[in-house]
Amino acid sequence: MFFVEQDKHSDEQIRDILSLKKVVVIGMSKHSSKAAHYVPKYLSDNGYDITPVNPTAEEILGKKCYDSVLEIDEDIEIVDIFRPSDQVLSVIQDAIKKKPKVIWLQEGIHNSEAEGLARKEGIKVVYNRCMLAEHQRLLL
Repeated sequence: MFFVEQDKHSDEQIRDILSLKKVVVIGMSKHSSKAAHYVPKYLSDNGYDITPVNPTAEEILGKKCYDSVLEIDEDIEIVDIFRPSDQVLSVIQDAIKKKPKVIWLQEGIHNSEAEGLARKEGIKVVYNRCMLAEHQRLLL
């Protein structure tokens, strides 16, 4: 295992980001024991509007699953990514087309090239942080 440093956002900036409520979760899992399931479930239980992206599922948590972020017609505030770091570039390239305010790479996920592309488009990038942990740490 290698160490991935965390982004440099302040607590105030993370609080502002967490005030956004429309979250697309790329790589959301059907399996309740996986972080890619229980993190978005926690967010949903705490007032976030979750839209799952998982090409192997039709529905998760009673919500329609999409095969790709590109299929989603509604506005997106946060794209929360649960994919391996080496798969993030293509995911972020697609996400950029939807013009989210924030791309959030979950704990252990970091891809400098992809993050740079998003920042060039004016999208905030959070990496190597868990939305559940940050929400509990800063808001509850």
